[in-house]
Amino acid sequence: MRHFIYFSSSAATSGKALSDGNLMKAGRMDIAIHSLIQGVFLSHGFRKDVTFHFVFYGMPDPPKHIEITVKDGTPISKKDVGNMIKKILYKYKHGEKTEVFPGCFVEKKSFLKVVEEMTEKKIECFILDKEGESIREINIPEESCFILGDHEGLPKKEIKRLKDFLTPVSVGPKMYFASQTVAVVNNELDVRGL
Repeated sequence: MRHFIYFSSSAATSGKALSDGNLMKAGRMDIAIHSLIQGVFLSHGFRKDVTFHFVFYGMPDPPKHIEITVKDGTPISKKDVGNMIKKILYKYKHGEKTEVFPGCFVEKKSFLKVVEEMTEKKIECFILDKEGESIREINIPEESCFILGDHEGLPKKEIKRLKDFLTPVSVGPKMYFASQTVAVVNNELDVRGL
């Protein structure tokens, strides 16, 4: 199983904030949507070996952790990812991890806690960082996790802590969009047969 953890300091944390359809005003939710599309969609199908984690720290109720694994019955459509995220956020219940749709969960959980739970499950995590080792040269186990941020990146304080025990990896010499980075990682793992 592949995991992606996408962090946003500004993405909205309630369904109501997404109601007017303005994804830019909702903390650049458009970037989150494009990243999910690159993470789980294929031409004429879906990646069922990917779990995509969003960690949103925007207003009004941070943090929110949304976990999406496409399963039979997941109501996902490329044209309507934003609406699905809105519905997931609307169904949040205080103090619970709620399955809103098959394979789609929402809960209140911090970014570091999501990463710590990955490492506790012995899932090797990599921070996507332009200054890191080339993804083409590192050993990647079958079960792995890649951590990336939105246009503002990951929080500096958390990066320092994470770099103490996680490997920074780079997908190339240029600064790419978050969604492009996800596509490059998926391609690298596909080429390796992981």
